[in-house]
Amino acid sequence: MALQPISLLSMVLAWGCVASSSLWHTAVAPPQDLQITDPGLLGSLDIEWKPPSNIQTSSECTVKYKCEYRNAGDREWKVIFTRKLKLRVGFDLSRTAEVKVQTLLKGWCTNDVEVHSEWVYATFRVPLQGKLESEVQNFHCIYHDWEYLKCTWQPGLLAPRGVNYGLYYWYEGLEHTVQCDHYIQDHGINMGCMLQNLSQAEYKDLSICVNGSVAATLLRPLYATLRLHNLAKPSPPQQLVVSMSAAEELRVVWSPPGGQTPPQCLEYEVQLAEEQGEAKAAWASVSTQVETAFTISRANRSRVSCVRVRGKTNNFCADEGFWSEWTQECFSVSRKEVKQLFILIPVILGLSSSLLIFTLIGQCKKSPPLPKHYWCGKTAGIAPSNLLEEWHSHANLPLAFWHLDSQAICDHHDDERDEECHERPNEDKVLIVEDAGPIDEHSGVILQTNDWNGHRYP
Repeated sequence: MALQPISLLSMVLAWGCVASSSLWHTAVAPPQDLQITDPGLLGSLDIEWKPPSNIQTSSECTVKYKCEYRNAGDREWKVIFTRKLKLRVGFDLSRTAEVKVQTLLKGWCTNDVEVHSEWVYATFRVPLQGKLESEVQNFHCIYHDWEYLKCTWQPGLLAPRGVNYGLYYWYEGLEHTVQCDHYIQDHGINMGCMLQNLSQAEYKDLSICVNGSVAATLLRPLYATLRLHNLAKPSPPQQLVVSMSAAEELRVVWSPPGGQTPPQCLEYEVQLAEEQGEAKAAWASVSTQVETAFTISRANRSRVSCVRVRGKTNNFCADEGFWSEWTQECFSVSRKEVKQLFILIPVILGLSSSLLIFTLIGQCKKSPPLPKHYWCGKTAGIAPSNLLEEWHSHANLPLAFWHLDSQAICDHHDDERDEECHERPNEDKVLIVEDAGPIDEHSGVILQTNDWNGHRYP
């Protein structure tokens, strides 16, 4: 029986806590007099409200406001936490602007628990002129290299000929709206605009309006709110270098693109093309990274035929963005090795031939010209091999005629060498030997036997 009072007391305390929490929650009132006004800044609207009537400002408690906004039809709300009572945010004025705000209270007065009020809502819509089909089509903008914004469009389906389009823009920091001063034209019609010097507009709402005017015709204006960092497109990475490491791994290195793109805001995609036999090589992504280098393992290197890289703003600097073009360099591992081989072979052969020729020429120049020894003798039936033996025994005699039958020796000049031989009988054979010095059978000496009819005997 003693347990029943304890259980009853626990229930009372629990109900008291719930009631207290509910009391704190319902005690916070929402903001008052929520309004949306148009200051004429191309879609940048002012949102204002007043604090709750029963709120008590105290250093022990903090009052904040949560503001969410979107255009009608958007799936997600954009959120801002602030202590201010006024905001200026961008909307697409061609659609209804929707806003909701609530009070947030936390501190001693709420037992250090954040308490939320109910939401208050407001909408805003500008009066639209002209038919929807008269609005420009295919409006598209890219922030190139974080240097200039290029926007293009096409005339509306119901836009009459001779329409004159104009682009106007505004961002926080400008005193008033500004018109484009560099249009892109096609046959005299403005079809785009290039805006430069927009660094002050980065990470801010850039409000844009493209309107057209023609006599006696109302055209629907186009409104857009842009975030430049979400439209950035860098140039392709630079200085792509592919080299072989000591471990026979393929090392791919590149540099960030030029322009004003912050290097720390880039990520890169690396693709490899692998050999597929006779089929066309297929590209495959192997890495998405912030580093400017990539290593291909030795096991995969032999199959790689080409490497390319491109860049994009990473998630640390933007919610989205555009990929750059691919690098133009295409490095083929196997083909380059074969190409180098075909280049080196003729080079090596050419150098070897040149070296051999120069060596021979040098040796010829080093050897001084030597006098010739002429030996003219009557063979007297002696075989050429025996004559050669006789020549060996007397080869040291310079410019001499030696007649084998008489062992006579006589000195003559070159132009007299045949004088004695021609006096010999027609039946005799004469051995004529020209030599620069002592020789043997394999020295290359000119050795021949002539008969008087001019026949030669080897």
